[in-house]
Amino acid sequence: MSVTLADIARATGLSASTVSRALSDPDKVNPRTRDRVRKIAQDMGYVPNQVARSLTSGRNDLIGLIVPDIANPFFPPIIKAVQARASAKGKTVLIADVDEHPSDEIQRARVMRKRVDGLVVVSPRTPDDRLDQLAELRPIVFVNREVKGAASVIIEDSEGMREAVEHLTALGHRRVGYLNGPRRSWSNTQRQNAVREACAAHGVDLVEFGPFEPQIQAGVRAADLVHASDVTAVIAYDDMIALGLMARLNERGVRVGPDISVIGIDDSPMSGMAYPTLTSIHVPGSEAGARAVDIVLDLADTAGDAEPSVVQLETRLIVRSSTSPVRER
Repeated sequence: MSVTLADIARATGLSASTVSRALSDPDKVNPRTRDRVRKIAQDMGYVPNQVARSLTSGRNDLIGLIVPDIANPFFPPIIKAVQARASAKGKTVLIADVDEHPSDEIQRARVMRKRVDGLVVVSPRTPDDRLDQLAELRPIVFVNREVKGAASVIIEDSEGMREAVEHLTALGHRRVGYLNGPRRSWSNTQRQNAVREACAAHGVDLVEFGPFEPQIQAGVRAADLVHASDVTAVIAYDDMIALGLMARLNERGVRVGPDISVIGIDDSPMSGMAYPTLTSIHVPGSEAGARAVDIVLDLADTAGDAEPSVVQLETRLIVRSSTSPVRER
């Protein structure tokens, strides 16, 4: 026979309603009680009846998560954080990867919304003039893109970019390159504006290249353009482009660090394993994912009556070996 809530209640000496809250809405129960109930339920082999719960509550206990490219190192920390936070809330996550195809996002979101209690859409590639079609699929939260009238978790690039330019000027760099990301990228627009403002504030000449796709091969292609220019430092749209840039410059006999400084954005795990290790702007992806889950569940609880919130998270510079004092080329 399957284990029921009543069985767990008898084993714990608690009421069935307390046991139910501990398993389905853990934030409303004392942590010690919640942990005790969960351990006993696990030991007894309790398996929740999701169909019955959805019929009585009108909820599926599912959250939909849509990302542009699961292979891009920027997204796994967000995905893991969403899954961890959702699990702590007693929810399961359905993930969709649209493989950088903007035309697939809206259709995928519409299909998922029929099965889930809310959507988290990360770095959507949908054009501005169609974003309202996504925003109407409430409850929905956007991560790393601000959407008018919708809940968003924004990663603010200006502070990290300011620190990056300050770091380079302290090392004597006065002519800096920026490798743009894709034209369709909202993040690139924010980063482009941030680096322009920071360079203007510090009297640094800025040379822009691109656009480039967020891929290592794009950085390889960018390297020859950078090498032919007279910039002494480069800030790339993301770590992937920066790592490709470093690899190609090394092939050309240019030493990253001593001969030219390189900064990436994302602070992905690969940045600390590269040679030389990559100075990078840390993006709080894990925090963004967790906050997005909290927001979408709050919106689901209020049936869309709550005012959509906009949360801003700061970036910061992590200095490693790929940046050094300027050396005239």
